[in-house]
Formats: sequence, structure tokens, C-alpha cells
Amino acid sequence: MAIAQPTPKIPPTVILDIDGTLVDTNYHHAIAWHRALRAHGQAVQMWKVHRHIGMGGDQIVAALIGEERAAEQGDEIRAAEAEAYEGLIEEVEAMKGAHELLRDLREKGFSTILASSAKEAEVEHYLDLLDARDLVDAWTTSADVEKTKPAADLVQVALEKAEGEGPALMIGDSVWDVKAASAAGVATLAVLTGGFSEEELREAGAVEVVREIDQIRERLGGLLDLAAASA
Repeated sequence: MAIAQPTPKIPPTVILDIDGTLVDTNYHHAIAWHRALRAHGQAVQMWKVHRHIGMGGDQIVAALIGEERAAEQGDEIRAAEAEAYEGLIEEVEAMKGAHELLRDLREKGFSTILASSAKEAEVEHYLDLLDARDLVDAWTTSADVEKTKPAADLVQVALEKAEGEGPALMIGDSVWDVKAASAAGVATLAVLTGGFSEEELREAGAVEVVREIDQIRERLGGLLDLAAASA
């Protein structure tokens, strides 16, 4: 009689946003977009720019100045933002506890995917900044999809890269992260490091909100329960 083999345990997947979650970039991006828009005659106040940080470059211009003007000037504005942000990226620092969180997730057996709508060169810079290449299973960039956040595409690609059928959890900092994850059927744990309020994040659909990364590290066991909420 054959002995039944135990069913392999499928590791839960954690999908991590990068900008504003693992690296402190949201206000740098707000400055870069503000400068790019102003250089092309579009007066958008900084607070409004910040409320849209977390959207990909394919989405944010139209959200800020409308579809018609975005169709006319979008490519030039995006190019100007890329140039402006390139001048700021060396000022970017990793969030406190970010590298340690990735290390902890690896040690606990989570499948860890970085889901970013940043440009490929920026993601490469962040991987080095976080010393993350050996700690994560895969990552995405804006080049992986036609539509970035708040569309679900990046989260769906991240799930495909995880190559698992177990529960998944998104960790992000913006309402756009939450909306993208929700559209993909994934629950979100949100952190306040991106400058969005707890009320905004919960209203967007976040199942849990914490102040900073170290609070996530303190409750890694609880991630299993949050991930199961979207399984």
C-alpha cells in the first residue's frame, strides 16, 4: 500500500509597493511632477500633485490636467518629470526597517514580489538601495504592463511572477495601491509613510493601516490572517 505523501505547503505571497512604502520618494516625485507641469504651462498646486502620487506616469498626467491636454502634452511632461526626478533620486533614502522587513519575509518563507510602476532604471536603483536582489523572488516595473496603478495590471503580473496559488497580501502606502490590489482581488495592508491618511486608506479598502514598517515586522504572523482574507 502506497504511503500518502504530504501536500506541499504553498507559501503565502506578499506583494510590496516600492515608492513611498520601501523608499521615501513620494515628495520627491511630487516636486518632479510639479516642475514638469509648470515647465509646460500647467499650473497644478503641489498638494493636488501629491494626492495623485502612486499613480503611474501613464495615468497621472490625465488625472491632473485632463484627457485633452494630456493627449497634447503628456509625452513631453512625462519626459520632463523623468529628467527632474533623475536630479533628485540620489537624495532618496530607504524607509526605516525596509531592508529588515524583506529579510524577515524571506526567513519566514513568504514569496515576496516587489510591484512597482516606476521606470526600470529607477527600480534597479531601489533594488541596490535596499540591498534587495537576494531577498525577493521577483519585481515589476511600468514596462511590464499597459496600464499602471490604480489599474489592477501590476498586481496581477506580480501574482503571476509569484507562481503560487496560496493567499496573497499587498503592502502599500497610497490609495492607488489599495485600489489596484482590490481590483485584483487582493487585500492591502497600508502604511502611512506615503502621506495619505488612515481614513483615506481605509476608505479605499485597506484592511489594516500601520504607521511604519517596523510595526509590520512586529506582527509578521498576522500577515497570514490578512492574506487569507483575500484568498
